[in-house]
Amino acid sequence: MNTSSSRRTLDSTQRKNPSMCQHQPPCPTADSPDREAARLTAHHPEQGWSLLCNGVLLFEDTGELLPDGQIIAPHRPPATGRVVKAA
Repeated sequence: MNTSSSRRTLDSTQRKNPSMCQHQPPCPTADSPDREAARLTAHHPEQGWSLLCNGVLLFEDTGELLPDGQIIAPHRPPATGRVVKAA
C-alpha cells in the first residue's frame, strides 16, 4: 500500500498569490513591505477593519493581522507635538 499522499501542501514561501487575488497585476503578497497596497476585498468601517486581497486584515488603528497569524502593531506616524484647539 502506498502511504504517500498525492496532495501537495505548500508552505508560506510557495504561496505567492492567494487564490483571492485574480486580477492583473497581482497584489503584493502578505509578506511584502508594501502589503497595504493590496486591493480591498471587504471593508467594514463600522467595525474598524478591512480585508485586503492578499489576506491581510487591516485595522483602523493601523494594526494588521497577517494570514499566517503574525500581528503587526499599529504604526501611526508620531505626533508633531503641536496641539490644535477648536476656536
